[in-house]
Amino acid sequence: MSMPARTLEFAAAPATGPTTPAASQPYQPNSPPIESTLPQVDDHQAGFDGERVPRSQIYAERARHLSERYGLEMNPHAWYQMEGHVLRVHKPVRMRVHRQCHQCGHELNQSNTCDGCKHNFCRLCTRNPPKRTEAENIISRERRDHITKDRTANAMIVPDWDCKPSEKVVLSKPGRPGGQELVYKKVRQRVRRTCCQCLEATGSEVTFQGGKLSCPQCDHARCTDCPRDPPKKDKYPYGYPGDEFGAKSIPHYRCHECNAKFPPGAADGTECIRCSHKKCDGCERLRPHKVEPEADPEVWRSVQEKLAAMELS
Repeated sequence: MSMPARTLEFAAAPATGPTTPAASQPYQPNSPPIESTLPQVDDHQAGFDGERVPRSQIYAERARHLSERYGLEMNPHAWYQMEGHVLRVHKPVRMRVHRQCHQCGHELNQSNTCDGCKHNFCRLCTRNPPKRTEAENIISRERRDHITKDRTANAMIVPDWDCKPSEKVVLSKPGRPGGQELVYKKVRQRVRRTCCQCLEATGSEVTFQGGKLSCPQCDHARCTDCPRDPPKKDKYPYGYPGDEFGAKSIPHYRCHECNAKFPPGAADGTECIRCSHKKCDGCERLRPHKVEPEADPEVWRSVQEKLAAMELS
């Protein structure tokens, strides 16, 4: 049913002469009057006995409980709508108890009366859950206290999302009883270098200490002739980094025009295989450094054959 529209009519005042609006009162356009409405209260909320709780407070409590229990960081504003309030009634925690008639087996109603045989609740009627004795209540309290203490002592590990990579993180675990704590270290290969001069003169294997480049016994500078254990000639064919050139080392030179390598032990005047430049004093000797191994031509050929067979099939 549609309501008739309300119309407002304004009568013009009789003109008595030319009038001008006052300077203190600015001109305002005609606007319909605003009707004031009183807040309406629902009939089912008139006798409400509780409190109004903001939704933001409820979701903040839920996020805090999840953070304490599972170590999660949640932003409730991104998941829920925080506008409005919730009506909350505080009631004591109660346990639901079911009683069963011992005569006909039906459940008793709220007034402890059987609907089948109109029997009132007595000591012979079954109660679910059964009522605990005082000894069982004491055992339950002790078990609850033990669980609470165990959770407090062995709290869960909460991940640190604001980890600073600049700080050194040390992973450790307890060692044997009475021993020191075990610290996790990266797996490293132990390399030993033996002095070649002491080995030839006295036959004793004198190893270099740590990162020192001189022999602790004869003060010999570590060179390319000093054996390395384990050896890695495929990665370091010209010697190991930090070594001096030994008397038995084979010299390797590089062309200063195209950076191509001359054959091992090449004499002055040897032509470069790439630019035909003759070896001169400007071609420097290669220092000990790491060299990436070149691909095996046989392996490369087998890969090419497999690719060709796949294209044909």
